Amino acid sequence: MKKLVFFLLLLLFSGSTQAQKTKIKTKGTVSASAGQVWSTTKAWAWYREHPWMSGANFIPSTAINQLEMWQADTFDPTTIDRELGWAEGIGFNTMRVFLHSLAWQQDPKGFKQRVDTYLGIADKHHIQTIFVFFDDCWNKTSQVGVQPAPKTGIHNSGWLQDPGDPASRDSATFIKLKPYVQDVLTTFKADRRILLWDLYNEPGNSGKLVSSMPLLRNVFSWARAVNPTQPLSVGLWAWDYGALNSFQALNSDVITYHNYEDAAMHQRVIELLETHDRPLICTEYMARTRNSRFSTIMPLLKKQNVGAINWGLVDGKTNTKYQWDTPLADGSEPIEWFHEVFHRDGTPYRQDEINLIKKLNGK
Repeated sequence: MKKLVFFLLLLLFSGSTQAQKTKIKTKGTVSASAGQVWSTTKAWAWYREHPWMSGANFIPSTAINQLEMWQADTFDPTTIDRELGWAEGIGFNTMRVFLHSLAWQQDPKGFKQRVDTYLGIADKHHIQTIFVFFDDCWNKTSQVGVQPAPKTGIHNSGWLQDPGDPASRDSATFIKLKPYVQDVLTTFKADRRILLWDLYNEPGNSGKLVSSMPLLRNVFSWARAVNPTQPLSVGLWAWDYGALNSFQALNSDVITYHNYEDAAMHQRVIELLETHDRPLICTEYMARTRNSRFSTIMPLLKKQNVGAINWGLVDGKTNTKYQWDTPLADGSEPIEWFHEVFHRDGTPYRQDEINLIKKLNGK
């Protein structure tokens, strides 16, 4: 399997001359009068303005999904403050946080006020944020209001796609999301507390494949029309999705990607993505039972000057300490946690990991 993945990566990202890249880029990028893909010079200048980025994908332990995080009745600034304090304590300076369009549709003004509140808390802890708009992962339907309780021992049982299925491939439906994207971007387009806009998490996941391309194209176009000061990106994640990968890479100001493989495979991915000559940020890694560990991957990312954003901070209602496809029906403690760094009381899952993270972050 690894050889196949590497071969596909090789086909997608190597063996191109700069002239070939330029030709492809002209054909594949979004046309927008207000904003264009950043030059590599601008992308590198932006990257060098920031310290090495390290952190986690964050949702408070009291939320099962994006709606429970952002709806007025369950927005939990007390827990957010406490848990981001733990992140600050080990030197994390970046959080990747998922939004959800239904929370905005329910109450646009209140939603943006809660986003601003979150940003104020994160900034107090010297943390910048990567916000994610759309997502093709996990449950395909969602509704506002009370969210379901976690399913015992099941990884991310309540996580929500956005806009879900079939809306993500129905242009007549998803065009209604343009005001959401542009309202949020316009409100926060120059906010220094926001590091980057991640427009679409894992397009094509959940069996959607290239049916997600129209929404992917549109969200880039909507965002370029706003032309925020922060960079735009959509992370690469499935190396055999040629058309999607090419479009994502060629329209992103900086290259973001996901990798849950071991160090040797991760190194190959870095080498091939470097052919784009843009800054790299790994926005998902660290799955212990797949041998993607802090001890092996985080030092590699630091050495290569690649941003390091692992999945999970605090064990909570998302249940992501359990493996993707290995539920524990009795809800017992896994032999080894899949994701997460802290228990709910703030004690580390593994003190040796905390020591390493602090050392790499200069704490």
